[in-house]
Amino acid sequence: QVQLVESGGGLVQAGGSLRVSCAASGRTASTYAMGWFRQAPGKEREFVAAISAYGSRTYYADSVKGRFTISRDNAKNTVYLQMNSLEPEDTAVYYCAAGPVHTNTGSTYNYWGQGTQVTVSS
Repeated sequence: QVQLVESGGGLVQAGGSLRVSCAASGRTASTYAMGWFRQAPGKEREFVAAISAYGSRTYYADSVKGRFTISRDNAKNTVYLQMNSLEPEDTAVYYCAAGPVHTNTGSTYNYWGQGTQVTVSS
């Protein structure tokens, strides 16, 4: 069993930066691939970024490529999403998820956090 807790969300102006974190607990947490997803009001959940278990591979949605960076620190069982050049369209609840493979498909992830709100003002 893996528990995930996101933090670091908040309000930021367009063009600004924010880093959200996901702390994982559980004996095997560091062996899971991790993903970030987001859901804006009235919209479906969408993939943002993913990273393999040992951090050697990353995968990004086209909409965030070049602006967002996913990373992980397995010693701290924490995954990060550094978000730069934020746009109002990035406003959403951001969720982290853990699963066997770093895919862009939510159904492949077994564990989910409760989410953290990111709001980008124009």
